[in-house]
Order: sequence, then C-alpha cells, then structure tokens
Amino acid sequence: MNFVLTSEQKMLLQTVRDIARRELAPRAAQIDREARFPRDGIQELARAGVMGLMLPPAIGGGGGDSQSFVLATEEIAKACASTALVFVTHAVASLGILIGGQDPLKRKYLPLLAKGEAIAAFAATEPESGGNPAAIQSSAKKHDGYYTVNGSKVFITSGGEADLYLTVVRTGDGPGPMGLSCLAIDKNATGLSMGRKDERMGLNGSSPRELVFEDCRVPQENLVGSEGAYMPLGMVMGGLGALGAAAIALGLSQAALEASIAHGKGRLILKQPIGLYQGVQFLVSEMAATVDAMRAQVGWVAHVRDTTPPPHLDVFKAKLFATEMALEVISKGLQVHGGQGYTKDFPLERFYRDARGLTLHFGPSEMLKETIGKFLMGLMP
Repeated sequence: MNFVLTSEQKMLLQTVRDIARRELAPRAAQIDREARFPRDGIQELARAGVMGLMLPPAIGGGGGDSQSFVLATEEIAKACASTALVFVTHAVASLGILIGGQDPLKRKYLPLLAKGEAIAAFAATEPESGGNPAAIQSSAKKHDGYYTVNGSKVFITSGGEADLYLTVVRTGDGPGPMGLSCLAIDKNATGLSMGRKDERMGLNGSSPRELVFEDCRVPQENLVGSEGAYMPLGMVMGGLGALGAAAIALGLSQAALEASIAHGKGRLILKQPIGLYQGVQFLVSEMAATVDAMRAQVGWVAHVRDTTPPPHLDVFKAKLFATEMALEVISKGLQVHGGQGYTKDFPLERFYRDARGLTLHFGPSEMLKETIGKFLMGLMP
C-alpha cells in the first residue's frame, strides 16, 4: 500500500490540526473537569465539513476514505479525546443510516448529519447485556405503521446531546442475536427520556447517559437494515467504531510522546534537562517505537477496510493492539514526567484515564480476543 498522503488528505490533515490546536486543545482540560459536552468544538469541525467526512459528497459529505477518517480522528484525539469519541460515534451511526436506512430516512437525516447540523449516536449497551448484543432485551413491537419500543440503554455516548439515536432492539422472539433490529429514534420521539448521566473515570466530555424507552413510538420507515438482521449491519458499523477507537488511542499516544519529549528538554534538575538521563531517553525511545508500530498497523487496517469486504478481522486486531499499547505508552510518559505527571497540572493523567476507557468502548479487549481467536481457528458461527 501507499502511505503517501494525497493532496486532499494533506488539506484535511492541516484543517483538522488547525482546529484541534486553536479550538479543541485549549478547552480539553475544562471539558474533562466539568464533564462538559464539547459542542463548540463539534460545531467548529462541522463548519469545516469534517463531521460528514465519511458521507458522500452528493448529500454534503466529504467522501473521505478510511485513511482520511484515521488522520482526522488522530488529530482530534491529540487535542481532546472526548471530542474524538463523539466524532467517531457520529460517524458510526451516520454510516448505519447510509448503508441500511430507507430512502425517507436518508433524505430526512443524512444531509443534516453530513453538515454536522445534527449529531447521531449509537445505542446498544444495556444494564443486563454489557457489550454482548446477543443479550439485548429492549423490545420493539410492530403496530400499524410504527414500532413501540420499551427498555433502556446505558453508557450511551452523546446521551442527551444527540439528535438521533441508532438503537438496537429485539423485534423477534429468536434467541441470542436472532431477532435483533436497528431503529433510528429521534430525540423528540414520544416515550424517549434521559436517565442518569454517568460520572466516569475518563472521556468525561462525551456525555455518557442512560436512555429510557417507555412505549416510545418510532415510525416504521425508521427501521435501519432488515428486520431481525441487525448483526451484518452491526459488523460493518462496529468495524468503523473499532478503527476509530484505535485512531483515538494513537492520537493520545502521540500526544503523550510529544509532551514527554518537551518535558525531557524543558524540565531542569541541577540546571540540566532530565532528557540527558539515560533512563528518560530509554522511556521516550520505547514510546516512539510503539507509536510508530501503532500507526503502521492502523494505517494498514484503514487500507484493508477500503479494499476488502467485511468482516474485517484486521480492524479488531488493530483496535485491541492500539488501545492496549496506548496504556503502556502513556504510562511511560507519566514516568518521564515523574510526580508532576501524576498531578492535574499536566495532561498525562487525563491521557491515561481517557485511554483506559478505550479498552472498553467498541468491544472490551477480552471480547475482542475471543472473537479474534474464534475467527483464526475457524470456530466462528
């Protein structure tokens, strides 16, 4: 594959980098501290045409490929991981409507999502299901022209802030993944309310929240994909989400590396920069080598996603590797910073908290290992 960026990718990279440095990075610590949704940053990205990056130009999108998505996500994450998670989730839900939505639904929402005038979210996790879609219990009963949805979702990114929720529900009586469907539910739908907002360890600006459905009425044309056949759609959406999580991990790791190099050059002990110590040099060298390996794998996987039909096993391997390695890289960066890195005066502790959440989002590491192992040994049903 060719790792040389196209002129369009270079322009995108510079645009996102400028927004990240000017608008996102200065607000990141406050967003984390106050658990504030990064709406200002999202609006800046929307004005630049970035929120619709993966959607077709015909509806106002950027027509970007997976490599462009990775480039943009990494730059956003370097400045603010919460904003990056909102961006990735929006892209995942928008993709679901693009590939599975009926024409009325596409005409109503895709132009708004492409321009960033509306934010989309993805709602699958439930109190009794965790990350296992086969355990989903929220139900949707079909009536004359609409579905009635009952149940709840938890830990939903952009909860209470999104305009549209792509929601996984059980429309059939089949066990496990059989009978699962996906509905696009408007934030103003009758019977949809917001439950508790989670206080989390990291990624605090992503507005994780409970959704409650009580006889929620959803038009039948809001069905995304075929009824009872959510899993193929979910695999495609999950692949983009996993790639996005890997790119966020890469961005956080790159930010930790850059901060550690700057600290090693600027922190003086006995009037000498600590970067002169071999121990610090070792740490920074190991960080840099790992970040390069992460970037090579994520870049390769972005290429695979655009050239090979799903399921993309390589995407899940990249997500597993990048999110786990991010913790190692940032931990070493903390060590470079010493006691200062353990304070909130420096961003390393926020990087670490944000990175820890990525081992849970879009598939916990252990579930990914199980899925990858089954695929490799031919045991996947």
